Amino acid sequence: MSSLQLYNQVTAHTSKYTTVKYSSSFSSAIKLLHVDLRQPVYDVYGLVRFADEIVDTFHEFDKAALLTQFKKDTYRAIEQGVSLNPILHRFQITFNKYKIGKDLLDAFFASMEMDLNNHAYDVNSYKEYIYGSAEVVGLMCLHIFCEGDVQLFNQLKPSAQRLGAAFQKVNFLRDIKADFEGLERMYFPNCDFTNFQQDDKLVIEQDIEADFVAALEGIKHLPIKARFGVYVAYKYYYTLFKKIKKTKAHSILKTRIRVPDYGKVFIFAKAKIRSQLNLL
Repeated sequence: MSSLQLYNQVTAHTSKYTTVKYSSSFSSAIKLLHVDLRQPVYDVYGLVRFADEIVDTFHEFDKAALLTQFKKDTYRAIEQGVSLNPILHRFQITFNKYKIGKDLLDAFFASMEMDLNNHAYDVNSYKEYIYGSAEVVGLMCLHIFCEGDVQLFNQLKPSAQRLGAAFQKVNFLRDIKADFEGLERMYFPNCDFTNFQQDDKLVIEQDIEADFVAALEGIKHLPIKARFGVYVAYKYYYTLFKKIKKTKAHSILKTRIRVPDYGKVFIFAKAKIRSQLNLL
């Protein structure tokens, strides 16, 4: 094993460890992908997670300066094909291997920059933020899943965007209390946290439901190496969404809805049966 191969291996462990420590649910879904696809998805998650940490948790530091430097280092890593930041080194490997477009990365960082300054969103800025923070992540993963099949990528692109959007919107609805009280953010346009009504919640839920419906059609046509893992992630988020729908608006403002571990086991078992019977 050469020194570079060893370094690649060490950095691979770093992005995988980052995913496992930050998101047990997401890392569990990645394990259901074909082995060829797991590490590249860990690599994408590592970049996204670190950028999120800068804008969401590093309150004691100059977040704008940190994000600017992280962005510059990311592009430099891509151009040079190497980085001493293990997360960025792994990301550039995957970014370059799967020919992920720089327009996706531009949109992602634009959304992260919006988090530094925006505390409320109108319809246009909300759509822009959802695209850059969630839809492009789905598209990065789709590049990996399609393994160079451009025609398939273009066919599944709309549904991949809808799946990313659905996941993000569910997160927003679940975390509405934490986002407002901890970060002073209200992502949903035309909504007021201090006067959040059941009608507001219903409009949001109808939008999310439409995203889930469109996303499922795309999942059915994913390559077999990716289909089951993505379907389980879809079922997990849809189960979470159904729990949120059953919760009144005033309760959403007081508590964080979650799926218990036994529920996750049930989701996996049921999804596996449906997959084996080709009933997705």
